[in-house]
Amino acid sequence: MSLQRLRLYQLISPALPVGAFSYAEGLEVLVQSGRLGDAAAVRAWLEAELLRGCLCLEAAALSRLMLLQASGDWPAVADLDQWLLAQREAQELRAQQRQMGWSLQQLLADLGWPLPLAAPRLAWPAAFAHAARSFELAPPEVVEAYLHGWVANQLSAAVRLVPLGPTEAQRLLLALGPLLAARAEELADADPRSLWSGGVGAGLAQLGQGELYSRLFRS
Repeated sequence: MSLQRLRLYQLISPALPVGAFSYAEGLEVLVQSGRLGDAAAVRAWLEAELLRGCLCLEAAALSRLMLLQASGDWPAVADLDQWLLAQREAQELRAQQRQMGWSLQQLLADLGWPLPLAAPRLAWPAAFAHAARSFELAPPEVVEAYLHGWVANQLSAAVRLVPLGPTEAQRLLLALGPLLAARAEELADADPRSLWSGGVGAGLAQLGQGELYSRLFRS
């Protein structure tokens, strides 16, 4: 097994200290409103996001972000980074992207891969690209890992919120495998600015997170 593959596993491990476990990205609103009450509904939600959510724009941007960082074009990195943030309607989602990105950026600096002084603070997709480049990973695998990590985190939240049993969550992850692989292949070479997001329901759910009377998750 290659060192790069092991580093890829580390990047999507739940032990990565970036705080991903504290976010549900609108799932909590949907569960409390009765729209996500079983495994079938959760699967349909995840499939919709994989096909037309903001997640796809972020995944498609990873290859471009890696190239721009490698060339040292930090103004272009910052521009694409801010463009991706602007696609997120909810303030809490933007705060999530910034917090996770900054946490990963700090972690990589502590591990020996600091960004140059000219680099800006990176939100999550750009920081993920920096980690992938530092770990010498190939863009297609990075896109696949980014999508897989997002789905795994959503299922972890669903286990606590729906509630969804851990066995059922693993069954869903297996069932989503072919779609994950197909979308990773499609998005690896895509231009993020040529894509569109149809995640209106996700945006509305994420906007409603801050209005919940009680909640477990930050977004």
